[in-house]
Amino acid sequence: MRFAYAESMCDPSFYLPLAKAAEEAGYHSLTLPDSIAFPRDSDSKYPYNGTGDRTFLEDKPFIEPFTLAPAMAAVTTKIRFATFVTKLPIRHPVLVAKSLGSVAVMTQDRFDFGIGSSPWPEDFTMTGTDWETRGKRMDEMIAIIRGLTSPGFFEFDGTHYKVPAIKMSPIPKVPVPILIGGHTDPALKRAVRNDGWMFAGGATEELDRCLVRLKELRAEAGKSDAPFTIYAGSMDGFTLDGVKRLEDKGVTDVVIGFRNAYTVEHDVQPLDVKIGALRKYADKIISKL
Repeated sequence: MRFAYAESMCDPSFYLPLAKAAEEAGYHSLTLPDSIAFPRDSDSKYPYNGTGDRTFLEDKPFIEPFTLAPAMAAVTTKIRFATFVTKLPIRHPVLVAKSLGSVAVMTQDRFDFGIGSSPWPEDFTMTGTDWETRGKRMDEMIAIIRGLTSPGFFEFDGTHYKVPAIKMSPIPKVPVPILIGGHTDPALKRAVRNDGWMFAGGATEELDRCLVRLKELRAEAGKSDAPFTIYAGSMDGFTLDGVKRLEDKGVTDVVIGFRNAYTVEHDVQPLDVKIGALRKYADKIISKL
């Protein structure tokens, strides 16, 4: 089992010392959230916190993950960075490919690209992208991103995107893992076609439902024994027995955070408290496995 440390919407100056502390404590990765902007006018709901209220995001600091990961990589040597998740279809795939290749190089290939489709139409309105075609565009975008972060010229002629034969440099030494976030059947099927899945959050019953469905889909695709990464946060992650249960269910990376990020109040937790919490968990759980 591997462990991913989750911290977000905190003082931006905390990220580099937290990355160093998490690496020293034995965490395998850090998760990086993605949020572009907060709309003044919206009746959209947040699907993963039980209430649907999204005001906890207003005025919270989000550092763009393609910027944050190389900064943290510069002060670490082993820990990986995983977007959790990048809202892919509100971006252009050629520009994403360039950012992804650059980040992979600057992190020494310590990057997992978690992607999903934003649940909010406002994200598409503010970026001038189409809401209705988001799923189909994601599949074309993934193909383009994989092609442009591989050696040689690549061209693409799809329904939504057309890319002339181009080549990017530099590119990653190894392919960047692409992991899919989302709980719908199309999202789970997309995850099986790629390198893994990320649990967005919710009750244990929802996690179990998704894990069972993923197992079915992987079997149908003849991929039951193929490598497959699953990031998931759960209260089971806070005990040794619980971690074993998650491992038995197929989770490969337990996502661990030490505060409720869904509160409207701003995070005022001091840096030393955050570091103390991640170290305490490492001593209690990670070191025992």
